Amino acid sequence: MTLSTLSPSPVPVRTPHPTGPSVRGPLPGPRSAELLERQSRRESNARTYPRRLPFAVRRARGSYLEDLDGNVFLDFLSGAGVLPLGHNPPEPLEAAHRQLDEFVHGLDFPTPVKDEFTGLTLGMLPEPMRSRTRIHFCGPTGANAVEAALKLCKTATGRTDVVTFQGGFHGSSLATLSVTGLVSQKAPVGGRMPDVHFFPYAHCHRCPLGLERDSCSVNCAGFLERSLTDANGGLPLPAAVVLELVQGEGGVIPADPEFVRRLRAVTRELDIPLIVDEVQSGCGRTGTWFAFEQYGIEPDVVVASKALSGLGLPAAVILYDERLDVWQPGAHSGTFRGNQAAFAAGVATMKVFDRDDVLANVRARSVQLIGRLKELRALTPQVSDVRGLGLMLGVELADPVTGRPSSGLALRVQREALLLGLVIELGGRDDGVLRLLPPLNCTEAEVDIAADILRTALSRALSAAG
Repeated sequence: MTLSTLSPSPVPVRTPHPTGPSVRGPLPGPRSAELLERQSRRESNARTYPRRLPFAVRRARGSYLEDLDGNVFLDFLSGAGVLPLGHNPPEPLEAAHRQLDEFVHGLDFPTPVKDEFTGLTLGMLPEPMRSRTRIHFCGPTGANAVEAALKLCKTATGRTDVVTFQGGFHGSSLATLSVTGLVSQKAPVGGRMPDVHFFPYAHCHRCPLGLERDSCSVNCAGFLERSLTDANGGLPLPAAVVLELVQGEGGVIPADPEFVRRLRAVTRELDIPLIVDEVQSGCGRTGTWFAFEQYGIEPDVVVASKALSGLGLPAAVILYDERLDVWQPGAHSGTFRGNQAAFAAGVATMKVFDRDDVLANVRARSVQLIGRLKELRALTPQVSDVRGLGLMLGVELADPVTGRPSSGLALRVQREALLLGLVIELGGRDDGVLRLLPPLNCTEAEVDIAADILRTALSRALSAAG
């Protein structure tokens, strides 16, 4: 979307919470428009979010954002999943402030706060994994951690090939782009990492093999099993298999549990390290600390980043089985891997999760929000699917006859929702999925506000489409 002005909606929305969203006029407002125009002249053309969410932020707290023109938005994007406790949560913020006065940049030197962060992070793993898991602090992005995981597995196995999955997203660096499914993003970039093999990802709502739902026997798992074990199948034994258990950018698609179990069984049988990318699904987003816990598996490598600090301060780690720890000193480094303020905020965040039983709230609000989102099906058959785990949820909009994504409708819904004070993102094939990543401590009232806005936004978008 360009920076053209959106007209405000006259449709009333129920806002039972006194601090609910409030949009006072067209978007962007004049002060936001000034910064957006300056940004368009000075920043890279690769910028994304302000194109479809045209406002400039003044401040934020909890589940709410305020722009420069006084408009208040309920933020169900949460920094693309970076903010598990919403904006500026008090305890992590205070912990980061205290740490700033002590020591900030630590390379990979041990410090008390890093030691505590390490202990708590390892303690979040299921009991059988804790004693045999090593942690490596990467450069402070999810993409760097995925790169570290790939390097680790290639080094440990001496192999070169990597298996990944259609629809997956693992980052925008050269290697992570190579294992990402989005063709339009990778097509302009030559010289990508070789020996990458894409396989179908289990998504029974829209079978990647084109089979009817009632004829599916998790055929994609069988296809992968045969490919890995067939001596004449053309696929060398890979260094790693990497996947998201919930594809985020790919459209909020939880993997089929049987697919995951069979994948873990065949990789274990063939001694192929399994990398689980939990950059977005980790740190409580799905209702358990890591999504893999809900699938009854133990991966060899876990990648975590986004919400690690709980505050938006960058940090990234890989957690891996000690048998893979064959690196030489300096094999994967990064100048900013010792962000002490992020560690302090992360410690405080994990303590808040424990004290306030945030994971229980994730599960409760997930049931509530999924139930409300399913009500949207009564408005139009273009609501093709409502899915997700925990508070990582998506609403797929698609033509009920052809099955093609209703991208135009999704964009209109996002626009109308913003005018009514709700920030959401789009994803999936052709951006046909409404994506919701609310704060994990969001309230029952805030979920109802968001659901009411989405219902009104969808009604308005349908009316505008004729």
